[in-house]
Amino acid sequence: MSLQADGSLRELTRQFPRAGRLALIALRPARRVRAVSVAEAMALAGRGLQGDRGAATLPRAGSPAEGGKRQVTLIQAEHLPVIAALAAQAEVDALGLRRNLVVSGLNLLATRSLFKDQPLQLRIGAEVVLEITGPCEPCSRMEELLGVGGYNAMRGHGGLTARVRVGGRLQVGDDVVCA
Repeated sequence: MSLQADGSLRELTRQFPRAGRLALIALRPARRVRAVSVAEAMALAGRGLQGDRGAATLPRAGSPAEGGKRQVTLIQAEHLPVIAALAAQAEVDALGLRRNLVVSGLNLLATRSLFKDQPLQLRIGAEVVLEITGPCEPCSRMEELLGVGGYNAMRGHGGLTARVRVGGRLQVGDDVVCA
């Protein structure tokens, strides 16, 4: 890893050229049920998005107080055409991929901290803060959605998982910044 003359690598990992934009909010009402696009949603601290099946699941006894690591899933809007190309499809339906939030204009992969002692968080709109917890790997259902090879077309482009640190209202069009 290299350093620039104007700052340390730690500083550089916190700098982004601009805010991203929340392009789509999707709620998954139940397992194997098509996700639904909504204009706004409530993020619940330690739970996920209200109306999403993930938030409806009560934490298990003995789980961490902050909840699980997969409360919200995110995908990069700019990766959708890449996935389509790799799957030999004209386009990909973001709702079919079942990620909760589609973000454009911000490199989501760069929001994963390189340093365990310096976690990076996403602020969405005026209220919501997410902690990026890891990659959101594709599942075998991608073969159903995208055809043969769909699983491999998604690998490396499946997005990220996050925990809701501070809840609040999300709206399509909200700014997304790394904090």
